[in-house]
Amino acid sequence: MDRLQPALILFSLAFLSINMWAQSTNKAAPNGLLLVANKGDNSLGIIDPVAGKQVAEVAEGGITGHEIASSPDGRLAYVPIYGNSGVGLPGTDGTNMVVIDIAARKVIGNVDFGKGVRPHLPVFGPKNGLLYVSTELERSISIIDPATLKIIGSVPTGQEQSHMFAITRDGHRAYTANVGPGTVSVLDLDARRVLTVIPVSGQVQRISLSVDDKLAFTSDVTKPQLAVVDTATNKVKTWVPLAGLGYGSATTSDGNWLVIALPLVNQVAAIDLRTLKVAHTIDVPVRPQEVLISPDNKSAYVSIDQAGKVAVISLSDWKVEKFIDAGKGADGLAWAAAQ
Repeated sequence: MDRLQPALILFSLAFLSINMWAQSTNKAAPNGLLLVANKGDNSLGIIDPVAGKQVAEVAEGGITGHEIASSPDGRLAYVPIYGNSGVGLPGTDGTNMVVIDIAARKVIGNVDFGKGVRPHLPVFGPKNGLLYVSTELERSISIIDPATLKIIGSVPTGQEQSHMFAITRDGHRAYTANVGPGTVSVLDLDARRVLTVIPVSGQVQRISLSVDDKLAFTSDVTKPQLAVVDTATNKVKTWVPLAGLGYGSATTSDGNWLVIALPLVNQVAAIDLRTLKVAHTIDVPVRPQEVLISPDNKSAYVSIDQAGKVAVISLSDWKVEKFIDAGKGADGLAWAAAQ
């Protein structure tokens, strides 16, 4: 028996090491669901990213949601009902936001804004747990308590068509892309006021922030270039030429790359943030829209509007790994963490 003990100990240690490695690997793997706003279907699409397929669509009960936020616990999806038009164009003016139970796959709540405001993008505050929603026709960002679904305040943007916005990691500042005016508003979320308005171009679209919040990125819609805004000076620092007009973008969690959709040329570009130059371009089907980086920083999910798909792009070799069938008019994306 004594001669067997060392072998048993080594076997036990090896088994423990393998088990710990497996657990750490599972923790590092993306764990959750991908949510997509299927504008053409007036629905929320729920995608299993591992299986690579849309497993459900939930009717929103309105026309139509463009963007989504998931609750931090991954249980609920918040979908503002924008209307039937594009930004600045004539059409219906959405008045509400629906709350969807992701597991039950049904609408369980509603926020009524009381009038047509074209609610568009929902974003959770990273520190206070409040939900911020751009209310375009009010020239503001509304503040909602997700526990009560009550509107508890608003932050004016000082500009029309504040369509998209990004919040800093500390939750104190927000930057809005004001489409028609071609400006970026800098907001103090604590004081609920406009700090300044940055002129950018004749028209802009979408906005994102670098991981360290030192740079804001918004696309010039008058020519194929990306504005890089220095958030310390609140001025355009430089421009990055693009192969086509830019749209949705997202930075990788390591801070090295900005991945941006180029819908008019059916491409996705990867900008090296160390050089502020385009280093890779990837061909995709017609009209890529929004970009979401996976939690493990290994893939970029890109919604493809007219194709009704989501492209999965590898961040290691910048190739399309696969296309996932979504619904008509696939647009806004969000990640719902596993419960």
